Amino acid sequence: MKRRKKTKGKGKSANNAAFIDSQNLHLSIREQGWKIDFQKFRKYLKDKYNIKKAYLFIGYVAENQSMYTQLQKNGFILVFKPTLVLPTGKPKGNVDAELVLHAMIEYGKYKKALIVTGDGDFYCLVDYLLTNHKLLKLMIPNKSKFSSLYRKMMDNIVFMNGLRHKLAYVKKKRKK
Repeated sequence: MKRRKKTKGKGKSANNAAFIDSQNLHLSIREQGWKIDFQKFRKYLKDKYNIKKAYLFIGYVAENQSMYTQLQKNGFILVFKPTLVLPTGKPKGNVDAELVLHAMIEYGKYKKALIVTGDGDFYCLVDYLLTNHKLLKLMIPNKSKFSSLYRKMMDNIVFMNGLRHKLAYVKKKRKK
């Protein structure tokens, strides 16, 4: 009789979920001089970490509807936060509470969670998941800029700095 190998959340049978702080991801990647291709990112999450559901937490701005549609076509489940317009004219939609709450609402439905952020506001969630053996990895977009609260968890962190060649958006040249 063949024995199945136990997986640590990465196997083909694993039912893992990703919870993505879109603002932290976007700004951290942009600070490194590149733009993420979300279609490539979703495929990477599926192939590398067996992510079945990828929740993307994002502030809602009506003018971005086509971008939201494209993200959904790429396989992301969007969780919106209403935005406020700051005096500078920029929209602000802090998704921290929504991400934490959703990770806990879905807690019994996934084997392991991948949290994508470098924001220390998620430390309590990451620590709870780690303590309860539900943390797959904490994926931090920028190794040079993340909360020092996570430094004691280095064995559970993956950084995205080296993923530019796999995940960068490349503008396609139009044929004439």
